[in-house]
Order: sequence, then structure tokens, then C-alpha cells
Amino acid sequence: MVPSHMPSETHRVNRTNPGYVATVASVLATGAVVFFAALTRSGPTVNDVIFVALSITVPATLAYELARRL
Repeated sequence: MVPSHMPSETHRVNRTNPGYVATVASVLATGAVVFFAALTRSGPTVNDVIFVALSITVPATLAYELARRL
């Protein structure tokens, strides 16, 4: 019997799936933004919010499109 937390053969993650690649890129971009935010001392401004939104969505979109085309 396979433990419930272990993926079965039919539920394996395809690492070339564009959705998976975009998710990984989003998580990495979010981590980078959180690290950057930890280094700054001021509160978020409108520019900061725009920076965060773009720094997460642009890499995720690029990763999705690259994975989709490969």
C-alpha cells in the first residue's frame, strides 16, 4: 500500500508542463521579492506594489510560454 502523501504513478508531476514551470517560477520570484523586502526598511508604496506584481507575473508568464513552446 502506498502512503497517501506519496504520488502514485498516474499522478506524477510532469516537469515540462507549462503550468508547473510557471508555478515554480512564481514561487522563486516571490521568494526573491520577499528577500528584497526584508532588506528594505520602508513601507510599501505604489511603486513597490507594481514592482512586486511585475516581478512575479513577468517571470511566470515567460516561463509558461517557454515551456509551452518546448
